[in-house]
Amino acid sequence: MFDIEYKGANAIVINTKKTKVFIDPKLSIVGLKDLPANDSVELATEERFATNDPEANLIVDGPGEYGVAGFHISGIPARRHIDAENEGLNSTIYRIEIGDARIGILGNIWEKLSDEQLEQLGLIDILIIPVGGNGYTLDATGAASLVRSIDPKVIIPVHYADSAIKYEVPQDSLDLFVKEMGVPVETVSRYKVKQMPLPQTTLTIIELTRS
Repeated sequence: MFDIEYKGANAIVINTKKTKVFIDPKLSIVGLKDLPANDSVELATEERFATNDPEANLIVDGPGEYGVAGFHISGIPARRHIDAENEGLNSTIYRIEIGDARIGILGNIWEKLSDEQLEQLGLIDILIIPVGGNGYTLDATGAASLVRSIDPKVIIPVHYADSAIKYEVPQDSLDLFVKEMGVPVETVSRYKVKQMPLPQTTLTIIELTRS
C-alpha cells in the first residue's frame, strides 16, 4: 500500500506505487543534502523547510485541500513553537489520506491545538511528530500531550538528537520521548503498511532509522 522513510530532522518520504511525497525536504539547513522531489510531491510544514523543486509535480506549502495520485492532503494553519501568540499562524499541520489510511503530520508547532484544529485533523492512524524540544520544537512532554489528544495507533517521532545532524538548537534524545510515552517501540528501516486497519492493537512508537 505504502511505506514511510525517515531522512533526518522533520524530513519524511511516503512512497506508493504511483508517487512519493517528500515532507520538509530542505535538509541543507541541518547539514544534510536536500531531497529532490522530481516527478513527485513536495510538502512543507513551513516555508523555510521547502526547496520549491521546479521538477516537482505538486508543491504543497500551506493550508488548503490538495489531491494527487491517490493522496488526499488537507493543510491546517497552526502556530509555530518559536512564535509569540500575536505573530499569527506560520506553520501548517497536514492530514494525508491514502485509501483508508490517515496520516497526521505535525511540524515545529505550539504544544496546544484548539478544538477546531483537532476536529479538522480528525481520526488519525499514524502520527508523525517532532520531539527534540529545547525551545525549538515540541519536547517529550508536549509531544506526548499532543499524542494523547489526537489518539493515533502509531507514532513516528522525528527531529531528535542525531550526531550527524547540525541542528540550530541542540535536540533531546529520542529516549526521553519513549520514556514519557511508556509504550512499545519497534525499530525498522522502513515502516510498511500493507493493509488497513493497522495490525497494532496498542499504541506503538515506530523508530525509523535514518536512511
